[in-house]
Amino acid sequence: MRRLITAALAATVSCTCLADQKITKVIDDPVYTAPVKLVDIGNGQHLNLYCRGSGSPVVVFDSGLGDSMIAWALVQPTIAKKTTACSFDRAGLGYSDAIRRPSTALNQSEDLHALLHAAHLKPPYVLVGHSMAGMNVRVFADKYPNEVAGLVVVEGSHEDQSVKSWAIGEPGGKDRFDAMVRERQECPIQAAKGLVKGTPIYKKCVDDDNNPHFSPAIDAALEKYEVTVRWQAAELSEWENVFYASADETRATRKDFGDIPIIALTHSPYPKSEKETQDLRNQRTLLWEGFHTQVASMSTRGINIIVPNSNHYIQYDHPQVVIDAINQAVSIARGQ
Repeated sequence: MRRLITAALAATVSCTCLADQKITKVIDDPVYTAPVKLVDIGNGQHLNLYCRGSGSPVVVFDSGLGDSMIAWALVQPTIAKKTTACSFDRAGLGYSDAIRRPSTALNQSEDLHALLHAAHLKPPYVLVGHSMAGMNVRVFADKYPNEVAGLVVVEGSHEDQSVKSWAIGEPGGKDRFDAMVRERQECPIQAAKGLVKGTPIYKKCVDDDNNPHFSPAIDAALEKYEVTVRWQAAELSEWENVFYASADETRATRKDFGDIPIIALTHSPYPKSEKETQDLRNQRTLLWEGFHTQVASMSTRGINIIVPNSNHYIQYDHPQVVIDAINQAVSIARGQ
């Protein structure tokens, strides 16, 4: 999605503005301006699926909070040269049908499982999850262990990041986060009435700051679905659950994934924000790196790779780093 500041908040890290980053490639593929393949996952609910390439294992991309499959536009085509590569829109997001239950990690993992099987995409899978989806892929791997051959976690959210970050004195902390979620509860209501561009409520719910990685046509397509009740309700549900139900569901999963590769990619260090002391920033940096090291340590083939000079969206700033990590996981899954 275009609202990178809110995506960074979902990871409880401060974020450098993309305007300060060197934009190396603009995404303009028209495939992201309309549904690709709407797959019925049961009872007439359809999720948008985009697959390229051939071969096994199937690499499956899951995007961050509120994001669509476009988050992987600079990575998926290259992976598709080596194996089957599929991205999708979670329920209510992108071009998928509206949510029918809360957008928790477990519910979304079950939806993804139904999608893959309905689309006749046979396991094993290498799951790639960004930000919030870093928890989703772990829940999926825990629930369907015989179908997962590897995990690549890109700036992944962690089940304990909120409580531990709030505990050391994150500016605003839990009260600030909960207040933001309460404010966003108005967005689906206003979307039903019609969100008018240029108004304060439109800015809060849609954010019309264009992403410099996207072409004008891509930005226009995203704005068109972000004003819908469907999209607003889905994004709100993800916000309401990410640090509560989804965190609890992730916390309940196993901590030993045997020898399947788990490759974590961590942007660090983040710069100090205006509301932080340097000491607080240092503590949060250690927490962030520690969470990803903890996830990597759940496998005997786990590794946490630090990626400096990036943003929360490593796949935009350094796509080759993400590509290399996925290719490594694919090679291990193939026994190469």
